[in-house]
Amino acid sequence: MGAQLRVYRQKINSTKSMRKLFKAMELIAASRITKARSRVAASLPYANAITRAVSAVASQTEIEHPLTTEPEQVRRAAIVLLTSDRGQAGAYSTNVIKQAEQLNELLHGEGKDVKTYLVGNKAQLYYNFRNRPFERSWLGDTDAPVFETAQEIGQTLLDAFATEYEEGGVDEIHIVYTRFQSMVTQVPTVIRLLPLEVVEEEVTSSSEMLPLYDFEPETEQVLDALLPRYIESRIFAAMLQAAASELAARQKAMKAATDNADDLVEKYTRLSNTARQAEITQELSEIVAGADSLGA
Repeated sequence: MGAQLRVYRQKINSTKSMRKLFKAMELIAASRITKARSRVAASLPYANAITRAVSAVASQTEIEHPLTTEPEQVRRAAIVLLTSDRGQAGAYSTNVIKQAEQLNELLHGEGKDVKTYLVGNKAQLYYNFRNRPFERSWLGDTDAPVFETAQEIGQTLLDAFATEYEEGGVDEIHIVYTRFQSMVTQVPTVIRLLPLEVVEEEVTSSSEMLPLYDFEPETEQVLDALLPRYIESRIFAAMLQAAASELAARQKAMKAATDNADDLVEKYTRLSNTARQAEITQELSEIVAGADSLGA
């Protein structure tokens, strides 16, 4: 009986230690999510401005530019997958990986080759474990992304898009990330980066007209300068959304883990008390039995 009591006490102590860890991670995620959401909000004015500029150039001119023109045949596509570097975020990385797998199957079903670019250690571990090839990975700052990483990813993708198919280039590029809706809801999302699909979700009025522009220098040169910036801004916006989603998912997962630890401590305490009560009862019974034998 005493051994059983020691086991329960060890479980209570270890569970309390884990609870402290879970609670600390929950508080860290909660403190960082505010900054992450602020960065998402701060990125919107620039993203809106460059989106409007690219929309104006693309819609008010009839030029054919490689980044805005649909290819006659799409033979190879690229997928950029955004996951987390660390775990303890529930099903955050699993859900976005599932979304990427569905896209991968869809593209293969359309007869397209697929090249994959990975952001986050979880995606790389997933591909390494299954011995699946990928072109390149970026690790280390998924919960606090920097614009330099988005620039590097954007340049890598633009280079691949500008390369001929026979030399390993791609005809279209998709990005798979988790869009932050609220602290409760984060949605795995797929967008096509190239050929360009101009999307301006943040505009306050759907009826707002695009301004008229005069272009100097030529329109082609304007697009050459704007489109790489646009791609970088879209990638960075996706990274910021993914970072906020990761922190929200981690806070929610650690809150659930803390609550589960509390339940386990309560359960083991109850079992420990029951075992202790049984031990006392047994000791009393032995004392009474000994006294009876002495009296006889």
